[in-house]
Amino acid sequence: MSEPDADESADARSADGSTAAGNGQVDASASEAAVEDEQTEATTGEGDEASAAAERGEFARLRTNLFVVATRELRTIARTPALLALSAAFTLSVVGVAWAGTGGGGGFVPLTLDLLTFVEVLVPLLAVAFGYRSILGDRQTGELDVLRTYDVRRVSYVGGVYLGRALALVGVVVATLFVVGLFVPFLTADIPTFLAINAAADSGVRYVRFVVLAAVFTLVVLAATIAISAAARTVRTAFALAAALALALVLGIDTALVAGLASGVLPESGLTALLALSPNSAFRGLVLSTAVGVVGGAEVNAGDPLLNTVGLLVWLVGSLAVAVWRVWPAVEEIES
Repeated sequence: MSEPDADESADARSADGSTAAGNGQVDASASEAAVEDEQTEATTGEGDEASAAAERGEFARLRTNLFVVATRELRTIARTPALLALSAAFTLSVVGVAWAGTGGGGGFVPLTLDLLTFVEVLVPLLAVAFGYRSILGDRQTGELDVLRTYDVRRVSYVGGVYLGRALALVGVVVATLFVVGLFVPFLTADIPTFLAINAAADSGVRYVRFVVLAAVFTLVVLAATIAISAAARTVRTAFALAAALALALVLGIDTALVAGLASGVLPESGLTALLALSPNSAFRGLVLSTAVGVVGGAEVNAGDPLLNTVGLLVWLVGSLAVAVWRVWPAVEEIES
């Protein structure tokens, strides 16, 4: 082999070695990048799992605290003679009205009409008694400060107070109305004298609708009372605001609507929407449209059921939001 051929072979071997070394470096870099990607994906996956686990743990803690507070509220009500006496008085009053009125002896629809106004008046008064000192009492005794040291969330506390009081109050209202409804089959005469001409219009299903709507109305009024208890700082203020709420629901809002229509300040075209602004009017409209329906052969004009439902939901959600907002100031977490 000549010297030029030897030099060319050496250059070729050098080039092949450089190429192989370069390919080896590229493969090593690719492997390192792949390992880093796998580590990043593993870290991201572990982070997502840890975040999801933390969220599940936080939700479980919120739920546990809510049920603990609700249980405490139920025990408090069971140990409060005044609330038990008011519940018994409500039950006896409803039974007396049903027995003395034409409802029990006429059918389910007359019974609903007999109890409608009575429920509109008594349920707000009973809800005020159950709720106006619910949160204020804890604030005055210092129990709110103790709960905050255990990192109890505002949603859990307000939700627990509302749930416990609602179970007791709605239980009283619903149980009383159902017991009264059991009188109808025994007291109804052979020839019904109820106002609904169509006998098919009078049925237990309509009365069940009335009971369900009464429960919803009770929840709405109790939520508004809980909001007052969360916002007030003294018993006098809470009692004054709760009394004003009851008066507004029973008389004030409806009276203002009638006066506005009579004076021409409020347009008649917007009456349907205005009636939905009052919990009492919305409840009354839903009862007349879904539980009564037909009276004297004519369909009852009770406003728009959808607007009435939205009105009750706005009162319910808005009141609970105010209670959560006002129960105590939000505490921001300090990042380490």
